[in-house]
Amino acid sequence: MTIAAVSSAVVIGLSGHPVRVEVRLSPGLCGLHLTGLPDTTTAGIRDRVRAAILNSGYDWPQEEVTVTVLPSNMPVYGSTLDLAIAVAVLAAHGAISLERLTHTAFLGELGLDGSIRQVRGLSCAVRSLITSGIRSVAIPLGNVSQDIRCAVIGATSLTELVEQLNSDAPATVPTALDPAQGAPLDLTDLPGNHAARHALEVCAAGGHHLLLIGDGPATMLAERLPGILPALDDASLAEVTKIYALTETPWRSRRPPLCEPHHTNTAAAIFGRHTSGQFRPGAVSLAHAGVLFLDQAPEYPRSVLDGLRMPLETGEIVLASWQGTFILPARFQLLLATPPCPCSGGNACQCRPVEQRRYLQRLSRLRDGIEVTAPIDPFDRTAGPGEPSSAIADRVAAARARTAHRLAGTPWRTNAQIPASELRTRYHLDPDALDPLESRLRAGALTPSILTRMLRLAWTLADLRAAHRPTRDDTQHALRLWQGEPA
Repeated sequence: MTIAAVSSAVVIGLSGHPVRVEVRLSPGLCGLHLTGLPDTTTAGIRDRVRAAILNSGYDWPQEEVTVTVLPSNMPVYGSTLDLAIAVAVLAAHGAISLERLTHTAFLGELGLDGSIRQVRGLSCAVRSLITSGIRSVAIPLGNVSQDIRCAVIGATSLTELVEQLNSDAPATVPTALDPAQGAPLDLTDLPGNHAARHALEVCAAGGHHLLLIGDGPATMLAERLPGILPALDDASLAEVTKIYALTETPWRSRRPPLCEPHHTNTAAAIFGRHTSGQFRPGAVSLAHAGVLFLDQAPEYPRSVLDGLRMPLETGEIVLASWQGTFILPARFQLLLATPPCPCSGGNACQCRPVEQRRYLQRLSRLRDGIEVTAPIDPFDRTAGPGEPSSAIADRVAAARARTAHRLAGTPWRTNAQIPASELRTRYHLDPDALDPLESRLRAGALTPSILTRMLRLAWTLADLRAAHRPTRDDTQHALRLWQGEPA
């Protein structure tokens, strides 16, 4: 009787869970018996592993092969364990040295021809393995990237992996890739639209949400917002990498992500869903630490517009299924764009004022969460070139640095995250600066929630001016930005 054991991991939500795969060869009828796995996955794994070993040129043990996965109480495993099971079978049969498996984990899906295919969520699994004491991982070559923080054995096939293991070739540490995925789009390409450009700068500096109204180039403005935002810090980059690891497109940049779902997308595509034993992040999570852009915003279903209120307030989205409840991060800057009327006819519009009001009222449930409103004008090629994104990004970075200095020692990173209680105590304004806001609050023109957002916006305007505290001009400017009036 021969026993071999290897390490692997599975991913549930955004969490990796180390597992141990044990294989025993014993006298008996030739066959493969799987234990510790859900019944729905055993048939597929059995067929893939046996075919991959035989088609890679190795003999199948002429003994009874028993495979167990520990712990056995995981709700789902998927195909990530294919490679670990195949390696354990080959090691028990003598094709791989058992000593070579120590402190190495194996993750990957096997094709029937012995190829090793990429798997989702691999970086989440690797992080959990590193915490458990694993020193190196054997993974599909296509999954090797800078987010794997340990020694790596990359292979495209089972044969190639076995040859590397038997040759004692040292595992390599992936080199960091260039964090910039191509040059960002530049605001120089957009002449005119000074109000919208100013609104982008203010929102980038404070992390505020923005509503653009008009028939202008809203998409071009949205695509250039990540170019003036600060690069992702290590903590945000790790979260974004884990989220995108659950998709077919791993994230390999420090640039904030931009997600642009279409208004025909379902609520599951926007907020996330559970499919085939895996959680698929939705647009709100794919935009985490970046920008979520909703063009033609009133056209989105009411269920989507109402559902956005929770991630806007909490910075996370809760997904529930028969496996349990999982929380995915979803802290983003919301950028809405809408034409002023349902026909989008511009100067030829024949919509009645009541139709225009009714159209924009579809966004009323989100309106309290939007700090800045700005008009956008049609593209004007006669206007001179706009200010480059690099100059705006420098001002945004300087304002963010002043914000970070003021918020040092707190859990908040931007002005948009400061709670109302702190704005009334630690970061209170002078009576003269507060007067434009409080007078409108007493008149019923502002709600307490909007008042809080105006205070946050005033602090951002002060940071952009390099001022110590907001003044009356800042609060009045904040009101004009909220109302969509010229600054």
